[in-house]
Amino acid sequence: MSHRTALRLCLVLTLGLPLSALATSSQPPPFADAPAGKPPASWVHTQINKDLPNTDFSIVSEASGRVLRAYSQAAASSLVHTLPGTVASNTRLQWRWKVSQAVPKSAMASKATDDYAARVYVFFDYDKSRLPFTDRVKIDMARTLYGAELPTAALCYVWGTADAIGAIGPNPYTDRVRMIVLQRGDAKAGQWMSESRDLAADFQAAFGESAPAVTGIALSADTDNTGATVEARFGDLRLVPAAQ
Repeated sequence: MSHRTALRLCLVLTLGLPLSALATSSQPPPFADAPAGKPPASWVHTQINKDLPNTDFSIVSEASGRVLRAYSQAAASSLVHTLPGTVASNTRLQWRWKVSQAVPKSAMASKATDDYAARVYVFFDYDKSRLPFTDRVKIDMARTLYGAELPTAALCYVWGTADAIGAIGPNPYTDRVRMIVLQRGDAKAGQWMSESRDLAADFQAAFGESAPAVTGIALSADTDNTGATVEARFGDLRLVPAAQ
């Protein structure tokens, strides 16, 4: 994933007002209820680089119902859903996903290997005043340049290759995105895998501090750096109280 990828994924989110409780309207739009073809309108396709092919996103049918298909051939783009209001951090994100195969060179270690068969981003409303001065300057410059609010912290759950399951580390382009490896390699490729993540606990583990509110979610499969080809599928995502 290029620096432009990491930046634009953040730029498409506008920070909202906090909610007192998790509301039904704050749920990511389901894929199961959508007709085959284009994803629901509130999942916004975000082009990363006009010089690169885009990841192709579509709603497809499986025996279990409709799901989102993301097909990447040396490509990079994402689908982003901005929550209508911020969601409390003491929330659990649940989803299922599968991939055709892992990206062979996928790893956190370098920019050249920052490709993943599947990604789920979670964006947080982090108080910019808590950042170091140099980081605040970079964010202000980006907001001025692009005319949008830039979220200042994100988790990125990935299906990787080289890094161990459970590994946590900064994205090689920006430490404001912390990677968390949930699946790796081809052993479970082609199988639906269910995930349930305590967002506050993961933010604490990744950033070493309490999590702010959640403002949006993005989905991706990207192979622009390695030139690989991969297909990922995502089932519906749900936000539920962390106690569940």
